[in-house]
Amino acid sequence: MKNFELFLSGSGIPIFYVKIGLGFVFSFLITFFSIPTIVKISRRKNLMDEPGIRSSHLRKIPNLGGIAIFYSIGICASIFAYELFDLYKFLFASLIILLYVGVMDDIVVMRAYKKLVAQIIVSSLVVIGSDIRIRSLFGIFGVYELSYLVSVLFSIITFIILINAFNLIDGIDGLAGGYSVICSALFGISYYRLGEYNYPLVVLSVVIIGTVLAFLYYNLSHYRTNKVFMGDTGSMLLGFLLAFTSICFIDIFIDKKLIDVPRYHLQSAPVVAVAILILPIVDTLNVIFVRLYNKKSPFDADKNHIHHKLLKLNLTHRRSSFYIIIYYLMIVGIAYYLRHTNINLLLLIIISLGFLGAYLPDLIYKLRNNKN
Repeated sequence: MKNFELFLSGSGIPIFYVKIGLGFVFSFLITFFSIPTIVKISRRKNLMDEPGIRSSHLRKIPNLGGIAIFYSIGICASIFAYELFDLYKFLFASLIILLYVGVMDDIVVMRAYKKLVAQIIVSSLVVIGSDIRIRSLFGIFGVYELSYLVSVLFSIITFIILINAFNLIDGIDGLAGGYSVICSALFGISYYRLGEYNYPLVVLSVVIIGTVLAFLYYNLSHYRTNKVFMGDTGSMLLGFLLAFTSICFIDIFIDKKLIDVPRYHLQSAPVVAVAILILPIVDTLNVIFVRLYNKKSPFDADKNHIHHKLLKLNLTHRRSSFYIIIYYLMIVGIAYYLRHTNINLLLLIIISLGFLGAYLPDLIYKLRNNKN
């Protein structure tokens, strides 16, 4: 790859833009041509997702689309954003572990505690081994710099929550995939604006976008023979990568006083990251609160997710996903517009708007019933 970069430098072609272009094209094509084979094998071996209490589908659908997502990201990121794997030594190992756990869960359904142990191991590897952690809260609740132990524990918990939160929003066609594309695009644009030092993260974001767009082509297909779900393999992998990119985003605004690292300042950086990932965060907190209020286990399956509420309004999967993504994209716009507001006030606004979106479908449903 370095020889290729030297060739491009001599030809006057900007290496970064070539990486972005090739990263997007190859990530899209690898996923696009891998999924039909995965679907064919899944049907032949009966490796399908069967309708259950939380399901929004009525027929058996192949659910190993996450393998194609991993395959594409694993190849393209290690070629076009190889600097990340040089810098963060345990990143690729973490992806491999998530692949194994996800495939096992999609095929034989692993016990929750086994998945949790694997997620703790993966999170610990990247937090402790690669030093990807939340070092400061920038004044949220009056807290600034965190001690090393608190920072490690808080970061590991954050990784675990976001991995599972993305798993929970993967309940209807297009939602987890579409939201991943939006999050990756927002982080990618932010990294691009923050300068060359962050270009490998821009390339990673573009690779994720290319991969997921190819997956969405099949996930949103009207033809039963083409349809596929990403399964736990895909949702855990995307949740992990978006947690990784969000923590890297927050870390950029901490002055490490290193000579070759540019200095940036945005006190509301953690809240902006929360705003970008607001859907999985709010949806997860909401279902946990509802289950505890109803004196049920937080791990019990139910249909209290935001996407279930929209389906209850007789919306299609596509429309539900579209409305949810547009609403929470609006919250990101508000966070960006108010980014210089007091950090605690901004966090309150973002969380309030997030929960408003979670209960808006309930309000519409009640108003409709009252009219009827």
